[in-house]
Amino acid sequence: MLILFDCDGVLIDSEILAAGVNAELLTELGLRITREEVIARFTGLTHEQVLAKVEALLGRALPEDFDERSRVEIDRRLEAVKPIDGVQEMLDRLSAPRGVCSNSSTRRLKLSLTAAGLWERFYPHIFSAPEIGRSKPAPDVFLHAAKVLGAPPRETLVIEDSVHGVSGAVAAGMRVIGFTGGGHSWPGHAEALTEAGAVKVVNHLSDVVPAVEACQG
Repeated sequence: MLILFDCDGVLIDSEILAAGVNAELLTELGLRITREEVIARFTGLTHEQVLAKVEALLGRALPEDFDERSRVEIDRRLEAVKPIDGVQEMLDRLSAPRGVCSNSSTRRLKLSLTAAGLWERFYPHIFSAPEIGRSKPAPDVFLHAAKVLGAPPRETLVIEDSVHGVSGAVAAGMRVIGFTGGGHSWPGHAEALTEAGAVKVVNHLSDVVPAVEACQG
């Protein structure tokens, strides 16, 4: 069985970091919004979808330098990003082939996974959805990873923390274990992942291996 991991919010605790940066920048622009509200409204959406929703809330276009300011500040904080608790131990226990499928760019994936001590544990099987085809919830990145690694979708298991990610993996014909152990999790998170198609939801990475074994049984 092949196991494909999302990155942000599953391997590294970066969703809450990025949400904090964007909450600060948007508040400066007059849209008073908390980190928690950013998470609840925008987690799992594509970049274009987030921009459209933010501009609708603001009632005007974002400044031309917004993306660049956000990118620079997020990158700065990613240099010290932490892995999700228990990730190294989980990877030590998994013998199946594995890869990473993310909506982030390869540049940002290398930055964050290296900072968290995880780049070498997955390289070269680290796939950026927008650089391959369509971003999640499209199934493109999952199908591409499975093809590269020689696994049929029905024998591929995905670990995801977002509704868009779960939806994309299900559309690819894969089974999904939902994960709610990141710092950005919110009330109703597990239910949302189940509704999107996750066959099981876990709250700690130590529970991933038993869930994988149950799916193999």
